[in-house]
Amino acid sequence: MRTALITGAARGIGAATARALAARGTRVAVVGLEPERLAALTDELGPGHLWHPVDVTDPVSLRTAVDATVASFGRLDVVVANAGIVNYGTVRTTEPADFARTIDVNVNGVFNTVRAALPWIIASRGHVLTIASLASFTPVAGMAAYAASKAGVDAMTCSLRNEVAHLGVTVGSAHFGWINTDMVRDADAELPSFARMRSRLPWPANSTTEVTDCARAVVRGIERRSRRVYVPGSVAVAYWARSLITSHVADLVMRKAMGGFIDRYEEETARLGRPVGNHAHKAERS
Repeated sequence: MRTALITGAARGIGAATARALAARGTRVAVVGLEPERLAALTDELGPGHLWHPVDVTDPVSLRTAVDATVASFGRLDVVVANAGIVNYGTVRTTEPADFARTIDVNVNGVFNTVRAALPWIIASRGHVLTIASLASFTPVAGMAAYAASKAGVDAMTCSLRNEVAHLGVTVGSAHFGWINTDMVRDADAELPSFARMRSRLPWPANSTTEVTDCARAVVRGIERRSRRVYVPGSVAVAYWARSLITSHVADLVMRKAMGGFIDRYEEETARLGRPVGNHAHKAERS
């Protein structure tokens, strides 16, 4: 029976993916920072599934969770490095500690996850899936920390793919647009300018997808050992057009479309007087 470990699985894409994999007969270990949610999810999945408390920025806790998973399951076939956070703010207004925390969770956390699981993934000739983003190749103003972290995940994944291919391991990355999760809903509610900006972005960056659709695509990508998973599928267009998207011409188009977004955005974040996004919470959510 195939086995999988998913980080950041207490909610959002991680939890939905756990449900989708379990429904296909995969034994799942869900890990993250919210024990009560993880325990409830494991109960929902039924017998044969596990949960472990894990901080992905702590390599020791990840190794402990991976070892415990293998001890229970006997093997590990799939690892999904899903845990991630976001920081809403411009480079001018983001606190250095908030920027560093985003990089630590989103980049170092993926590295720590893959590094801990890799010996067992190699043994099973299994599959690694990292959760990147549309932002990996279409950075949006006001989300520099997140865009930098997800570009780093994409680059690391590409390097890893070629490092382990000869060992029979396949590696993929998932690239989502805006997803109907706490991460996006909180920003829409607290930053009206952000919600308006999202609606004005050009297709496909102006659409929102449900987590269940993401989970189905992730499971399909795992089963096919896909190099890349795009949700919605139109994100693939953005990937192939990434040179144009970051060109001078695109900059001019975006500035016109966004109008006075940055000034309003910075005013709103300043009025809140606290970090906006997952830094306001202990939990990691993708």
